[in-house]
Amino acid sequence: MSSSRIAAFYRLTVEERRQKLGEALGLGAADMEALTAADALPLEVADMMVENAVGTFALPFGVALNFQVNGRDFVIPMVVEEPSVIAAASRAALVARSGGGFAAEADPGAMIGQIQLIDVPDPGAAVERVGAARARILAAAEELTPGLCQRGAGPRDVEVRLVRTSRGETMVVVHVLVDTGDAMGANAVNSLVEGLAPMVAEVAGGTVCLRILSNLADRRLARAAVRVPVTALAREGVDGSEVARRMIAAYEFAAADPYRAATHNKGIMNGIDALAVATGNDWRAIEAGAHAFACRDGAYRSLTSWELTDGHLTGTLELPMAVSTVGPLVQSHPRVRLALRLLGVSGARDLAGIMAAVGLASNMAAMQALATEGIQKGHMALHARAVSHAAGARGEAAEELRQRLIAAGEVKIDRARALLRALESGS
Repeated sequence: MSSSRIAAFYRLTVEERRQKLGEALGLGAADMEALTAADALPLEVADMMVENAVGTFALPFGVALNFQVNGRDFVIPMVVEEPSVIAAASRAALVARSGGGFAAEADPGAMIGQIQLIDVPDPGAAVERVGAARARILAAAEELTPGLCQRGAGPRDVEVRLVRTSRGETMVVVHVLVDTGDAMGANAVNSLVEGLAPMVAEVAGGTVCLRILSNLADRRLARAAVRVPVTALAREGVDGSEVARRMIAAYEFAAADPYRAATHNKGIMNGIDALAVATGNDWRAIEAGAHAFACRDGAYRSLTSWELTDGHLTGTLELPMAVSTVGPLVQSHPRVRLALRLLGVSGARDLAGIMAAVGLASNMAAMQALATEGIQKGHMALHARAVSHAAGARGEAAEELRQRLIAAGEVKIDRARALLRALESGS
């Protein structure tokens, strides 16, 4: 696409937004049908996806604009129930454009499959035996993953760890590193370690217990960076250099205090999760990996790093990012296919890098808001729309009620109902 900038997009009606988006991205009839369908997930597909299906559950499907990543413009599909997430990401992406946008990259898809061995008579000797049998284990692993190997992916390495339990026992844990290509790879890795476990147990000794992938995918990291001139950060009458100084203080708070870091990192995941859901990815696995990675040094810390140098605010984000652009869900869910079509990504590594950029944008937006007028001003202005609707207002009355709620400074359902009664009575 030529540009992810669509002026005043939020002011358009839903139908006008669809039309603008279709024109900007060159969407075809099938894409537009998937975008406009009242229920894009057929019930028979839902029934195949999960057990005991009785219906489907809808969430808002929106797009974040203004994103420029590695010199390319992207429209970011986001599925999220929380107001201000999409607006905040879009606003931060616009600020980032003043510094050339985001740079992003991701590692190849090396997932970790774990084979746990208990009751090992001599754990130290077991480590030596597994190391000596590395080539033989890898050869067996390749035989168990012919599809991956045919696609240029497959097993890459074998590692061994000793893990001491709280009861003082030592278990041997064998890690099988697997490049899963454009797949997240959970099923492939789980099948591999289950098939490989008897051989590993024979080599190492002991009893096989768990055989499962790890969601701490720290061999599959994604990174994003942004460099913004401080003049672009000015907000609500606060000079850009002062905003930058406060943002650095906000980052240092998150870097030093786990109570702040938890909320700081939640803000990062706001954007990442929304994109993950839109593209049919396992956001719970991404969350688990991200938070485990945040405490890899023994204390829970900020996932981002920020510094102020030479009149620029520079931010970086690195985290595990096990995502997929292939598989049954992509094939069967029309709106997942549409989301990937909107992005125009070439594969899982491309998607992982964009996700990191979206997370960094979400973090930058949150810190900028918190360091100036506070998070609630913009959030509650958007939240007032949902409260107005929940109170029963429709059409022009809903917008009028929204404005009155904001003016009253009390965005609550009881207050909305009272104001709606007054509005309907002409007062």
